Amino acid sequence: MRLLWLFIVLPIVEIALFIQVGGLIGVWATLGLVVLAAVSGVAVIRSQGTQAWMQAQRSLAELRDPSRPLAHGMMQILAGALLIVPGFLTDIVALLLLIPPVRDLIMRRAVRRMGVRTVQMNTPRRETYRPPYADGVIDADYVVEDVPPARNARPPLDLPEDLGDDPARRGHSGWTRH
Repeated sequence: MRLLWLFIVLPIVEIALFIQVGGLIGVWATLGLVVLAAVSGVAVIRSQGTQAWMQAQRSLAELRDPSRPLAHGMMQILAGALLIVPGFLTDIVALLLLIPPVRDLIMRRAVRRMGVRTVQMNTPRRETYRPPYADGVIDADYVVEDVPPARNARPPLDLPEDLGDDPARRGHSGWTRH
């Protein structure tokens, strides 16, 4: 419901501000301010978005919490988007979002209102992998034979009956071990 009021009230306030400012400084100056704000918004998004991304990457590389640089970066990008939207109230809000203490205040209030869960990046080291038999116990099945096999004994070889025209057997001697 609040969002609906935002879409109804915000345009009315912006139109009223256009009329007031246009009456004070003129139509062309008002339109010039709107265009200047839009160009500034694009510049803010380009520069601050890249800078925020680099700060977040630096935080991750240093194993620090990246939430603050990410939140500041998102608020700066939001400020740039609000500058692009035509209107003086959105421009005022955007300019406020570009001030770091205001962003810190918004972050503190947002953290109080939502449940934030922290995750530690430094996990304890686990023991290296040890195979299951490393403790000296080997689980196996075995068979005891009464007569040990002869040392140099080989299994008997079977002679093929007919090599025939089987392409799979061509070039093969046909001798197989069993």
